[in-house]
Amino acid sequence: MKYKLYPSLLLLLLCTFSAFAQEQTDSTDNKKTAEGLVSISFGKYPKKRENIYVTSGLSGMLSFADMKLNGEHMRNIPRFSFIFNYHVSFNKDFTRHFGAFTGLEFKNIGLISKPTDSLKLKQRVYTMGVPLGIKIGDVTGGTFFFFGGELDLAFNYKEKQFVDGKKVHKFNEWFSDRTPLIMPSLFAGLRVHGFGLKVQYYPQNFFNRDFSYGSGANKVYPYKNTDANLVFVTFGYTFKGVKYFKVPKKRHYMRMKSGKAQIEVNY
Repeated sequence: MKYKLYPSLLLLLLCTFSAFAQEQTDSTDNKKTAEGLVSISFGKYPKKRENIYVTSGLSGMLSFADMKLNGEHMRNIPRFSFIFNYHVSFNKDFTRHFGAFTGLEFKNIGLISKPTDSLKLKQRVYTMGVPLGIKIGDVTGGTFFFFGGELDLAFNYKEKQFVDGKKVHKFNEWFSDRTPLIMPSLFAGLRVHGFGLKVQYYPQNFFNRDFSYGSGANKVYPYKNTDANLVFVTFGYTFKGVKYFKVPKKRHYMRMKSGKAQIEVNY
């Protein structure tokens, strides 16, 4: 019952203040009297954001690959990328502890392999993806778990070839047939006040085994016996929209305003 006494006490003080102000301003003009008026409003804070809101950010991606050539393990090297990893998310909070999101992501994904001791290949694609995920936790305060799925559109393929450490060849192709055009994936992660950690898995083969070049007797299928499944660990920061909605412990408020001065009391 204590919290009910605070507004009553403030109202009593306010009435005393108003009476005192009237006694002091009776001899002044109407303008000064108007400035001495005090407005009071009562309200209740919402428990969550009511509308869809937008967040965006950058991330660094550490990728690993499970690669096989002719059914045998192929040596590969973890790959880190930071350039061109950007996302915009559209969020909807249904309650304080549950929400959903979708959006648009641009990613630089790929792998580094060593088919032989002297040959090293760097192969990557730029993708544009649409995720669909669920958030569980303190979604209004910015600390929550999330999980979901994503579909990526691969729109640029690039490959670099190194022999004995020297780059001997590179090329890139728009909407290449060397990889699948659409790449599905699953993800799960944790976000704490803008900083995020996400693990993402691509169950589909990174390479298109049916891809070929040349013709007739010279026709070559470079990825016919190659399998590669990618796993990413993403470290990100959301720099826009990170000021998450805060839910005060005391849900009710009383605001008193006089001129430019304003006092707010929570209870």
